[in-house]
Amino acid sequence: MIRLSILLSACFSLSFQAVSAAAPPNIVFFLVDDLGQRDLGCYGSTFHETPNVDRLAREGALFTNAYAACPVCSPTRAAVQTGRWPQRTGVTDYIGAPLKPGLWKRNTRLLPAPYQDRLAHEEVTLAELLKGAGYATFFAGKWHLGPEGFWPEDQGYDFNLGGVDRGGPYGRGKYFTPYDNPRLPDGPPGEHLPDRLATEACKFIESKRHRPFFAFFSFYDVHTPLQARPDLQAKYEAKRQKLGLSAQWGREEPRDVRLVQEHAVYAGMVEAMDQAVGKVLAKLDELKLADNTLVLFTSDNGGLSTSEGSPTSNLPLRGGKGWLYEGGIREPLLIRWPAMVKPGQKLDTPVCSVDYFATFKDLASAPTTAKIDGRSLRPVLEGSGFLPADRPLFWHYPHYGNQGGAPGAAIRKGDWKLVVWFEKPDAPELYNLAQDLGETRNLAGQEPGRVKGLRAELEAWQKDVGALMPSANPAFDPAQPDGRAAPAAGKTGQRPKKKAAGKARP
Repeated sequence: MIRLSILLSACFSLSFQAVSAAAPPNIVFFLVDDLGQRDLGCYGSTFHETPNVDRLAREGALFTNAYAACPVCSPTRAAVQTGRWPQRTGVTDYIGAPLKPGLWKRNTRLLPAPYQDRLAHEEVTLAELLKGAGYATFFAGKWHLGPEGFWPEDQGYDFNLGGVDRGGPYGRGKYFTPYDNPRLPDGPPGEHLPDRLATEACKFIESKRHRPFFAFFSFYDVHTPLQARPDLQAKYEAKRQKLGLSAQWGREEPRDVRLVQEHAVYAGMVEAMDQAVGKVLAKLDELKLADNTLVLFTSDNGGLSTSEGSPTSNLPLRGGKGWLYEGGIREPLLIRWPAMVKPGQKLDTPVCSVDYFATFKDLASAPTTAKIDGRSLRPVLEGSGFLPADRPLFWHYPHYGNQGGAPGAAIRKGDWKLVVWFEKPDAPELYNLAQDLGETRNLAGQEPGRVKGLRAELEAWQKDVGALMPSANPAFDPAQPDGRAAPAAGKTGQRPKKKAAGKARP
């Protein structure tokens, strides 16, 4: 009788899981701004404390080779929303950069390519995809994909709390009320933006708990301006002192690069983000919705390590936001869905921002005629298959960001990564990421055949997606200061830095 009871219990459990996996999942998407892969405890940070995000890693799948579609924000956000390479949407730089080459004023060798400053209405977004499958849709936080008329409510989202044209919280109170945000009414004095947005997300989830819902929580954190809650800043100042940490700097020409995570304000911002994630997860638990809710957590580009206070280190990854090195494009990616995803997995499959649209289309059985570039991660998540290990991923960034990086393109295929800088196209860089994660040994001279093959694939992809190229800058003066170098102290909130001994990058 006991054996029969155990057998029936096991059958019920398997049946429940099968039914749950077959039902369209609710979806909660956390997109954190400027968060580096190594900013989280589950990815190795020992200074930042992220217990709620770490919980997602324990209860779901952690991807070790997840990538943003671009080393800066708006292009990645366009790729997430559409499942298409940024070059197809035309949004290839952060919106707010000089739009046309004729507006360029910096002393650089090249003029950046033009780009689109809005996500066209013709593009099919995640919200429009899922609304077609019967989902209620919600957006909270940073949008940065165009002016008014191109905000979330114009792109398929039923509710929009805080999504406007801005790249950061630039109101009077910055991360605290007054927000001066036309899509987010001010809260009481002292209200903190990540907590407020988490509260709004929880209200939406509770109101739509009896039907499929899609909540896109797009943090303004941890983007500049660097501003933490006073209690969290004090906590990490004490922790830094207790651990005996101090700033250390290396060099990623033409910028200094932070080598140690010890920035108390930034750490406080990371923890506040984590607490907001925890608030939403607690609401799912309270409403008993967690089992059939897919939670996805990722970022839009690498951590800020070479500019605007350089608040984090991405080591052992090279570079950071604005660069085509791994520190600028390799992201955290956590996916939890108890109905399908085995907990505690570490998945090495290379994936990219364009894959989320295809994944949700598959899981929600959502019909669309949109032509997408991504691939569904469902086979990887359910353990029934995999994506090809040699599937190529591509990047094309024909711009100068604010972090010292130069226009360039890259391809990763298998363990190999090729980087081509448009200022010096005859000096490609080739790295074996399995053996050299920090991209310190350029093997291009030893592997000319591999360089040729990868470059041919990259150029064929550039042609296919209509990638625009930068052009020569007739006003460039090599005798004048480099337009990629750091601006004078004070112009971006940076303070002069006392350099500690640190190995310079090649």
